[in-house]
Amino acid sequence: MAKGKNTTIFYCQHCGYESSKWMGQCPGCREWNSFVEETVNRAELKHAGGQLKRQTIKAEPCVLSKISIKKEDKTLTGIDELDRVLGGGIVQGSLILVGGDPGIGKSTLLLQVCRNLAAAGRRVLYISGEESQVQIKMRADRIGSFSENMLLLCETALDTISEVIREKKPDMVVIDSIQTMYNDAVSAAPGSVSQVRESTGILLQLAKGLGVSIFIVGHVTKEGTVAGPRVLEHMVDTVLYFEGDRHASYRILRGVKNRFGSTNEIGVFEMREEGLVEVANPSEFMLNGRPKDASGAVVACSMEGTRPILIEIQALVCHSNFGIPRRQTTGTDFNRVNLLMAVLEKRSGIQLSGCDAYVNITGGMKIMEPAIDLAIVLAIISSFRNMAVSSKLVAFGEVGLSGEVRAVSMAKQRVAEAKKLGFETCILPEVCAEDCRKSSTMKIIGVRTVQDAMEFLLGK
Repeated sequence: MAKGKNTTIFYCQHCGYESSKWMGQCPGCREWNSFVEETVNRAELKHAGGQLKRQTIKAEPCVLSKISIKKEDKTLTGIDELDRVLGGGIVQGSLILVGGDPGIGKSTLLLQVCRNLAAAGRRVLYISGEESQVQIKMRADRIGSFSENMLLLCETALDTISEVIREKKPDMVVIDSIQTMYNDAVSAAPGSVSQVRESTGILLQLAKGLGVSIFIVGHVTKEGTVAGPRVLEHMVDTVLYFEGDRHASYRILRGVKNRFGSTNEIGVFEMREEGLVEVANPSEFMLNGRPKDASGAVVACSMEGTRPILIEIQALVCHSNFGIPRRQTTGTDFNRVNLLMAVLEKRSGIQLSGCDAYVNITGGMKIMEPAIDLAIVLAIISSFRNMAVSSKLVAFGEVGLSGEVRAVSMAKQRVAEAKKLGFETCILPEVCAEDCRKSSTMKIIGVRTVQDAMEFLLGK
Protein backbone atom coordinates (compact mmCIF):
# COMPACT_ATOMS: atom_id res chain seq x y z
CA MET A 1 0.00 0.00 0.00
CA ALA A 2 1.32 3.44 -0.90
CA LYS A 3 2.46 5.48 2.04
CA GLY A 4 0.70 8.77 2.64
CA LYS A 5 -2.37 8.15 0.46
CA ASN A 6 -4.35 11.28 -0.36
CA THR A 7 -7.93 11.48 0.86
CA THR A 8 -10.75 13.82 -0.13
CA ILE A 9 -12.41 15.49 2.84
CA PHE A 10 -15.14 18.12 3.03
CA TYR A 11 -14.82 20.98 5.56
CA CYS A 12 -17.37 23.56 6.69
CA GLN A 13 -15.88 26.99 6.02
CA HIS A 14 -17.83 28.49 8.95
CA CYS A 15 -17.14 26.12 11.86
CA GLY A 16 -14.59 23.65 10.48
CA TYR A 17 -16.85 20.59 10.70
CA GLU A 18 -15.27 17.63 8.89
CA SER A 19 -17.18 15.14 6.75
CA SER A 20 -16.32 12.40 4.29
CA LYS A 21 -19.04 13.55 1.88
CA TRP A 22 -20.63 16.80 0.79
CA MET A 23 -23.76 17.93 2.66
CA GLY A 24 -26.11 20.78 1.91
CA GLN A 25 -26.41 21.83 5.57
CA CYS A 26 -23.63 21.65 8.13
CA PRO A 27 -24.63 19.53 11.18
CA GLY A 28 -22.37 21.65 13.39
CA CYS A 29 -23.40 25.26 12.72
CA ARG A 30 -26.52 24.66 10.56
CA GLU A 31 -25.19 26.82 7.74
CA TRP A 32 -26.28 26.03 4.18
CA ASN A 33 -23.86 25.43 1.27
CA SER A 34 -20.79 25.92 3.45
CA PHE A 35 -18.90 22.69 2.65
CA VAL A 36 -15.74 22.84 0.52
CA GLU A 37 -13.63 19.99 -0.81
CA GLU A 38 -9.98 19.50 0.10
CA THR A 39 -7.39 16.82 -0.57
CA VAL A 40 -5.33 15.95 2.52
CA ASN A 41 -2.75 13.34 3.44
CA ARG A 42 -4.08 11.24 6.31
CA ALA A 43 -0.70 9.76 7.22
CA GLU A 44 0.95 13.16 7.50
CA LEU A 45 -1.91 14.55 9.59
CA LYS A 46 -1.73 11.55 11.92
CA HIS A 47 2.03 11.86 12.18
CA ALA A 48 1.79 15.58 12.96
CA GLY A 49 -0.84 14.97 15.59
CA GLY A 50 1.18 12.21 17.21
CA GLN A 51 4.28 14.38 17.28
CA LEU A 52 2.40 17.14 19.05
CA LYS A 53 1.01 14.71 21.58
CA ARG A 54 4.45 13.29 22.44
CA GLN A 55 5.71 16.75 23.33
CA THR A 56 3.04 17.29 25.96
CA ILE A 57 3.51 16.51 29.66
CA LYS A 58 1.37 13.94 31.42
CA ALA A 59 -1.61 15.73 32.94
CA GLU A 60 -2.48 15.30 36.59
CA PRO A 61 -5.73 16.53 38.19
CA CYS A 62 -5.48 19.06 41.02
CA VAL A 63 -7.75 20.25 43.81
CA LEU A 64 -9.78 23.27 42.71
CA SER A 65 -9.76 24.92 46.14
CA LYS A 66 -5.94 24.87 46.27
CA ILE A 67 -5.44 26.72 43.01
CA SER A 68 -3.99 30.19 43.61
CA ILE A 69 -5.13 33.08 41.45
CA LYS A 70 -2.79 35.92 40.59
CA LYS A 71 -3.67 39.05 38.73
CA GLU A 72 -2.57 38.91 35.12
CA ASP A 73 -0.05 41.57 34.18
CA LYS A 74 -1.33 43.40 31.12
CA THR A 75 0.90 45.32 28.75
CA LEU A 76 -0.48 48.63 27.53
CA THR A 77 -0.35 49.11 23.77
CA GLY A 78 -0.18 52.91 23.90
CA ILE A 79 -3.55 53.10 22.10
CA ASP A 80 -6.36 53.68 24.60
CA GLU A 81 -9.15 52.51 22.29
CA LEU A 82 -7.37 49.20 21.65
CA ASP A 83 -6.61 48.73 25.35
CA ARG A 84 -10.31 49.22 26.11
CA VAL A 85 -11.35 46.53 23.62
CA LEU A 86 -8.66 44.13 24.90
CA GLY A 87 -9.86 44.56 28.49
CA GLY A 88 -7.01 46.72 29.78
CA GLY A 89 -4.06 45.62 27.65
CA ILE A 90 -2.29 42.57 26.24
CA VAL A 91 -2.11 39.52 28.51
CA GLN A 92 1.16 37.60 28.42
CA GLY A 93 0.90 34.34 26.47
CA SER A 94 -2.43 35.25 24.84
CA LEU A 95 -3.43 34.43 21.26
CA ILE A 96 -5.42 37.26 19.63
CA LEU A 97 -7.22 37.08 16.29
CA VAL A 98 -7.77 40.32 14.36
CA GLY A 99 -10.23 39.89 11.48
CA GLY A 100 -11.69 42.16 8.85
CA ASP A 101 -12.00 42.87 5.15
CA PRO A 102 -8.76 43.30 3.18
CA GLY A 103 -7.48 46.86 3.24
CA ILE A 104 -9.52 48.00 6.24
CA GLY A 105 -6.48 48.74 8.45
CA LYS A 106 -5.55 45.58 10.38
CA SER A 107 -1.87 45.63 9.43
CA THR A 108 -1.63 49.38 9.99
CA LEU A 109 -3.04 49.17 13.52
CA LEU A 110 -0.77 46.27 14.50
CA LEU A 111 2.24 48.06 13.07
CA GLN A 112 1.41 51.05 15.28
CA VAL A 113 1.15 48.72 18.29
CA CYS A 114 4.55 47.25 17.42
CA ARG A 115 6.04 50.73 17.24
CA ASN A 116 4.69 51.70 20.67
CA LEU A 117 5.82 48.48 22.34
CA ALA A 118 9.27 48.62 20.74
CA ALA A 119 9.68 52.20 21.96
CA ALA A 120 8.77 50.99 25.47
CA GLY A 121 11.62 48.46 25.44
CA ARG A 122 9.65 45.35 24.39
CA ARG A 123 11.06 42.97 21.79
CA VAL A 124 8.61 42.72 18.91
CA LEU A 125 8.68 40.34 15.92
CA TYR A 126 6.54 41.20 12.88
CA ILE A 127 6.14 38.25 10.50
CA SER A 128 4.63 38.99 7.09
CA GLY A 129 3.66 36.46 4.47
CA GLU A 130 1.99 38.92 2.12
CA GLU A 131 4.36 41.86 1.75
CA SER A 132 8.07 42.29 1.18
CA GLN A 133 10.41 44.09 3.55
CA VAL A 134 10.44 47.16 1.31
CA GLN A 135 6.64 47.39 1.28
CA ILE A 136 6.44 47.17 5.06
CA LYS A 137 9.23 49.74 5.39
CA MET A 138 7.33 52.18 3.18
CA ARG A 139 4.20 51.84 5.34
CA ALA A 140 6.26 52.08 8.54
CA ASP A 141 7.84 55.36 7.40
CA ARG A 142 4.37 56.93 7.19
CA ILE A 143 3.64 55.89 10.78
CA GLY A 144 6.92 57.09 12.30
CA SER A 145 10.38 55.93 13.36
CA PHE A 146 10.97 52.50 14.88
CA SER A 147 13.52 51.43 17.48
CA GLU A 148 15.94 48.49 17.18
CA ASN A 149 13.60 46.32 19.26
CA MET A 150 11.39 45.94 16.18
CA LEU A 151 12.33 42.83 14.18
CA LEU A 152 10.91 42.01 10.74
CA LEU A 153 10.66 38.59 9.09
CA CYS A 154 9.10 37.83 5.70
CA GLU A 155 8.40 34.11 5.75
CA THR A 156 5.54 31.67 5.19
CA ALA A 157 7.09 28.36 6.35
CA LEU A 158 5.79 27.70 9.86
CA ASP A 159 8.75 25.51 10.82
CA THR A 160 11.16 28.37 10.15
CA ILE A 161 8.90 30.81 12.01
CA SER A 162 8.74 28.53 15.05
CA GLU A 163 12.55 28.27 15.18
CA VAL A 164 12.93 32.06 14.96
CA ILE A 165 10.39 32.63 17.77
CA ARG A 166 12.14 30.10 20.03
CA GLU A 167 15.53 31.63 19.28
CA LYS A 168 14.68 35.33 19.57
CA LYS A 169 12.07 34.91 22.35
CA PRO A 170 10.18 38.16 21.64
CA ASP A 171 7.55 39.65 23.91
CA MET A 172 5.04 40.01 21.05
CA VAL A 173 4.63 38.41 17.64
CA VAL A 174 2.40 39.50 14.74
CA ILE A 175 1.42 36.95 12.07
CA ASP A 176 0.22 38.74 8.92
CA SER A 177 -1.68 36.82 7.80
CA ILE A 178 -2.65 33.32 8.90
CA GLN A 179 -3.97 32.49 5.40
CA THR A 180 -0.41 32.65 4.01
CA MET A 181 1.24 30.36 6.57
CA TYR A 182 2.29 26.89 5.41
CA ASN A 183 2.89 23.79 7.53
CA ASP A 184 4.87 20.99 5.86
CA ALA A 185 3.04 18.34 7.89
CA VAL A 186 -0.22 19.19 6.09
CA SER A 187 -0.46 18.50 2.36
CA ALA A 188 -3.32 20.96 1.77
CA ALA A 189 -2.69 24.28 0.05
CA PRO A 190 -1.99 27.46 2.09
CA GLY A 191 -5.22 29.18 3.09
CA SER A 192 -7.26 25.99 3.34
CA VAL A 193 -9.20 25.10 6.47
CA SER A 194 -6.89 22.26 7.52
CA GLN A 195 -3.74 24.31 6.86
CA VAL A 196 -4.97 27.33 8.82
CA ARG A 197 -6.28 25.23 11.71
CA GLU A 198 -3.05 23.24 12.11
CA SER A 199 -0.92 26.38 11.84
CA THR A 200 -2.98 28.11 14.51
CA GLY A 201 -2.59 25.08 16.77
CA ILE A 202 1.19 25.34 16.57
CA LEU A 203 1.08 29.09 17.26
CA LEU A 204 -1.18 28.40 20.25
CA GLN A 205 1.42 26.02 21.71
CA LEU A 206 4.16 28.61 21.18
CA ALA A 207 2.11 31.34 22.88
CA LYS A 208 1.26 29.25 25.95
CA GLY A 209 4.61 27.45 26.19
CA LEU A 210 6.92 30.45 25.77
CA GLY A 211 4.62 33.11 27.23
CA VAL A 212 4.64 35.13 24.00
CA SER A 213 1.65 37.26 23.02
CA ILE A 214 0.74 36.51 19.40
CA PHE A 215 -1.54 38.54 17.14
CA ILE A 216 -3.00 36.65 14.17
CA VAL A 217 -4.39 38.59 11.20
CA GLY A 218 -7.24 36.92 9.29
CA HIS A 219 -9.03 38.19 6.20
CA VAL A 220 -12.81 38.07 5.86
CA THR A 221 -14.55 38.51 2.51
CA LYS A 222 -18.22 38.93 1.67
CA GLU A 223 -18.21 35.56 -0.05
CA GLY A 224 -16.83 33.84 3.08
CA THR A 225 -13.36 32.47 2.41
CA VAL A 226 -12.49 28.82 2.96
CA ALA A 227 -10.06 29.68 5.74
CA GLY A 228 -12.19 32.35 7.35
CA PRO A 229 -11.27 33.41 10.90
CA ARG A 230 -14.57 32.01 12.21
CA VAL A 231 -12.98 28.57 12.06
CA LEU A 232 -10.39 29.74 14.60
CA GLU A 233 -12.59 31.59 17.08
CA HIS A 234 -12.78 28.67 19.51
CA MET A 235 -8.98 28.27 19.53
CA VAL A 236 -7.88 31.82 20.35
CA ASP A 237 -8.26 33.86 23.55
CA THR A 238 -9.54 37.08 21.99
CA VAL A 239 -11.32 37.84 18.72
CA LEU A 240 -11.35 41.38 17.35
CA TYR A 241 -13.19 42.41 14.18
CA PHE A 242 -12.81 45.57 12.12
CA GLU A 243 -16.07 47.04 10.86
CA GLY A 244 -16.80 49.90 8.50
CA ASP A 245 -16.28 50.73 4.86
CA ARG A 246 -12.68 50.53 3.69
CA HIS A 247 -13.28 53.65 1.55
CA ALA A 248 -14.57 55.68 4.53
CA SER A 249 -12.37 57.49 7.03
CA TYR A 250 -13.68 55.74 10.15
CA ARG A 251 -12.99 52.26 11.47
CA ILE A 252 -14.72 50.41 14.30
CA LEU A 253 -12.85 47.68 16.19
CA ARG A 254 -15.23 45.34 18.02
CA GLY A 255 -14.34 42.62 20.51
CA VAL A 256 -16.63 39.62 19.99
CA LYS A 257 -14.73 37.25 22.30
CA ASN A 258 -12.39 38.02 25.18
CA ARG A 259 -11.29 35.66 27.93
CA PHE A 260 -9.64 38.51 29.83
CA GLY A 261 -12.33 41.21 29.67
CA SER A 262 -15.85 42.13 28.64
CA THR A 263 -17.13 41.40 25.14
CA ASN A 264 -18.85 43.74 22.67
CA GLU A 265 -16.53 46.60 23.58
CA ILE A 266 -15.73 48.83 20.62
CA GLY A 267 -12.95 51.20 19.70
CA VAL A 268 -13.42 53.94 17.10
CA PHE A 269 -10.56 54.99 14.84
CA GLU A 270 -10.13 57.43 11.99
CA MET A 271 -7.92 56.55 9.04
CA ARG A 272 -5.44 59.29 8.22
CA GLU A 273 -2.23 59.55 6.24
CA GLU A 274 -0.11 58.79 9.31
CA GLY A 275 -2.20 55.73 10.22
CA LEU A 276 -5.18 55.02 12.46
CA VAL A 277 -5.96 57.76 14.99
CA GLU A 278 -8.22 56.91 17.92
CA VAL A 279 -11.45 58.87 18.42
CA ALA A 280 -11.74 59.82 22.09
CA ASN A 281 -15.43 60.83 21.94
CA PRO A 282 -17.27 58.49 19.52
CA SER A 283 -20.69 60.04 20.24
CA GLU A 284 -19.58 63.47 19.07
CA PHE A 285 -17.87 61.87 16.09
CA MET A 286 -21.00 59.93 15.06
CA LEU A 287 -23.27 62.99 15.35
CA ASN A 288 -20.96 65.25 13.35
CA GLY A 289 -22.69 66.84 10.36
CA ARG A 290 -26.29 66.29 11.52
CA PRO A 291 -28.93 68.04 9.38
CA LYS A 292 -30.98 70.73 11.11
CA ASP A 293 -34.79 70.87 10.95
CA ALA A 294 -34.94 67.72 8.81
CA SER A 295 -37.79 65.28 9.27
CA GLY A 296 -37.08 61.61 9.97
CA ALA A 297 -33.92 62.14 12.06
CA VAL A 298 -33.85 61.10 15.73
CA VAL A 299 -30.88 60.56 18.06
CA ALA A 300 -30.74 57.31 20.06
CA CYS A 301 -28.36 56.05 22.73
CA SER A 302 -26.92 52.53 22.44
CA MET A 303 -24.67 50.63 24.85
CA GLU A 304 -21.59 49.05 23.30
CA GLY A 305 -20.11 47.00 26.11
CA THR A 306 -19.75 49.49 28.97
CA ARG A 307 -19.71 52.58 26.76
CA PRO A 308 -22.84 54.60 25.83
CA ILE A 309 -22.76 55.92 22.26
CA LEU A 310 -25.18 58.41 20.74
CA ILE A 311 -26.13 57.66 17.13
CA GLU A 312 -28.45 59.31 14.64
CA ILE A 313 -31.23 57.22 13.13
CA GLN A 314 -32.66 58.44 9.84
CA ALA A 315 -35.90 57.27 8.25
CA LEU A 316 -37.44 58.12 4.90
CA VAL A 317 -41.09 57.18 4.34
CA CYS A 318 -42.86 57.96 1.08
CA HIS A 319 -45.82 56.58 -0.86
CA SER A 320 -44.97 53.67 -3.11
CA ASN A 321 -45.67 53.57 -6.84
CA PHE A 322 -45.47 49.78 -6.92
CA GLY A 323 -47.80 47.04 -5.74
CA ILE A 324 -45.31 45.82 -3.14
CA PRO A 325 -43.70 48.63 -1.10
CA ARG A 326 -39.93 48.60 -0.84
CA ARG A 327 -38.24 48.38 2.56
CA GLN A 328 -34.50 48.80 3.12
CA THR A 329 -32.30 49.12 6.22
CA THR A 330 -28.65 49.99 6.75
CA GLY A 331 -26.93 49.28 10.06
CA THR A 332 -29.82 47.49 11.80
CA ASP A 333 -31.99 44.39 11.47
CA PHE A 334 -34.32 44.47 8.47
CA ASN A 335 -36.92 42.19 10.06
CA ARG A 336 -36.93 44.28 13.24
CA VAL A 337 -37.84 47.42 11.30
CA ASN A 338 -40.69 45.58 9.53
CA LEU A 339 -41.97 44.44 12.93
CA LEU A 340 -41.90 47.99 14.33
CA MET A 341 -43.79 49.31 11.31
CA ALA A 342 -46.44 46.63 11.83
CA VAL A 343 -46.75 47.69 15.49
CA LEU A 344 -47.21 51.32 14.41
CA GLU A 345 -49.89 50.38 11.92
CA LYS A 346 -51.77 48.15 14.38
CA ARG A 347 -51.45 50.12 17.63
CA SER A 348 -51.24 53.73 16.43
CA GLY A 349 -53.39 53.69 13.29
CA ILE A 350 -50.66 54.92 10.95
CA GLN A 351 -51.16 53.40 7.51
CA LEU A 352 -47.71 52.36 6.31
CA SER A 353 -48.71 49.39 4.15
CA GLY A 354 -48.60 51.47 0.97
CA CYS A 355 -45.37 53.31 1.74
CA ASP A 356 -41.73 52.70 0.91
CA ALA A 357 -39.52 52.89 4.01
CA TYR A 358 -35.76 53.34 4.32
CA VAL A 359 -33.99 53.30 7.70
CA ASN A 360 -30.32 54.21 8.09
CA ILE A 361 -27.95 54.37 11.08
CA THR A 362 -25.33 56.99 10.33
CA GLY A 363 -21.63 56.66 11.05
CA GLY A 364 -21.24 53.13 9.74
CA MET A 365 -22.39 51.54 12.99
CA LYS A 366 -24.21 48.21 13.11
CA ILE A 367 -26.64 48.26 16.03
CA MET A 368 -28.77 45.24 16.94
CA GLU A 369 -29.69 46.36 20.46
CA PRO A 370 -33.49 46.53 21.07
CA ALA A 371 -33.03 49.83 22.94
CA ILE A 372 -33.03 51.75 19.66
CA ASP A 373 -36.59 50.60 18.84
CA LEU A 374 -38.24 53.75 20.19
CA ALA A 375 -35.93 56.03 18.21
CA ILE A 376 -36.66 54.08 14.99
CA VAL A 377 -40.39 54.40 15.63
CA LEU A 378 -40.14 58.16 16.22
CA ALA A 379 -38.00 58.60 13.10
CA ILE A 380 -40.59 56.76 11.00
CA ILE A 381 -43.42 58.87 12.44
CA SER A 382 -41.44 62.07 11.88
CA SER A 383 -40.80 61.22 8.24
CA PHE A 384 -44.38 60.06 7.63
CA ARG A 385 -45.83 63.30 9.08
CA ASN A 386 -42.99 65.36 7.51
CA MET A 387 -42.34 67.00 10.87
CA ALA A 388 -38.86 67.70 12.24
CA VAL A 389 -37.81 66.47 15.68
CA SER A 390 -35.92 68.78 18.02
CA SER A 391 -32.14 68.47 17.65
CA LYS A 392 -31.86 68.51 21.47
CA LEU A 393 -33.99 65.36 21.92
CA VAL A 394 -32.72 61.83 22.47
CA ALA A 395 -34.84 58.66 22.77
CA PHE A 396 -34.28 55.03 23.72
CA GLY A 397 -36.45 52.07 24.74
CA GLU A 398 -37.52 48.62 23.58
CA VAL A 399 -40.88 48.32 21.82
CA GLY A 400 -43.03 45.20 22.25
CA LEU A 401 -45.67 43.73 19.98
CA SER A 402 -48.46 45.26 22.06
CA GLY A 403 -47.01 48.73 21.54
CA GLU A 404 -45.59 48.93 25.06
CA VAL A 405 -42.22 50.56 25.73
CA ARG A 406 -40.09 48.26 27.88
CA ALA A 407 -37.20 49.03 30.19
CA VAL A 408 -33.57 48.92 29.04
CA SER A 409 -30.37 48.41 30.98
CA MET A 410 -28.01 51.17 32.15
CA ALA A 411 -30.52 53.99 31.60
CA LYS A 412 -28.64 56.42 33.89
CA GLN A 413 -25.44 56.07 31.87
CA ARG A 414 -27.33 56.75 28.66
CA VAL A 415 -28.93 59.90 30.06
CA ALA A 416 -25.59 61.10 31.43
CA GLU A 417 -23.94 60.71 28.02
CA ALA A 418 -26.75 62.69 26.37
CA LYS A 419 -26.46 65.40 28.99
CA LYS A 420 -22.72 65.66 28.43
CA LEU A 421 -23.24 66.37 24.72
CA GLY A 422 -25.81 69.11 25.33
CA PHE A 423 -29.13 67.32 24.87
CA GLU A 424 -32.02 68.75 26.85
CA THR A 425 -34.91 66.25 26.50
CA CYS A 426 -34.93 62.47 26.78
CA ILE A 427 -37.80 60.12 25.94
CA LEU A 428 -37.40 56.79 27.70
CA PRO A 429 -39.53 54.01 29.26
CA GLU A 430 -41.64 55.07 32.23
CA VAL A 431 -40.06 52.29 34.32
CA CYS A 432 -36.64 53.96 34.04
CA ALA A 433 -37.85 57.57 34.25
CA GLU A 434 -38.04 57.95 38.04
CA ASP A 435 -34.41 57.01 38.72
CA CYS A 436 -33.17 59.18 35.87
CA ARG A 437 -35.09 62.23 37.14
CA LYS A 438 -33.26 61.97 40.46
CA SER A 439 -29.79 61.84 38.92
CA SER A 440 -30.13 64.23 35.96
CA THR A 441 -31.29 67.80 35.31
CA MET A 442 -32.51 66.93 31.81
CA LYS A 443 -36.18 66.99 30.93
CA ILE A 444 -37.18 63.35 31.33
CA ILE A 445 -40.28 62.15 29.44
CA GLY A 446 -41.43 58.71 30.54
CA VAL A 447 -43.70 56.84 28.12
CA ARG A 448 -45.58 53.57 28.58
CA THR A 449 -46.66 52.95 24.99
CA VAL A 450 -45.76 53.98 21.46
CA GLN A 451 -48.96 56.03 21.42
CA ASP A 452 -47.69 58.14 24.35
CA ALA A 453 -44.41 58.82 22.53
CA MET A 454 -46.25 59.77 19.33
CA GLU A 455 -48.57 62.16 21.17
CA PHE A 456 -45.61 63.92 22.77
CA LEU A 457 -43.88 64.14 19.42
CA LEU A 458 -46.94 65.63 17.76
CA GLY A 459 -47.48 68.05 20.65
CA LYS A 460 -50.80 66.62 21.81
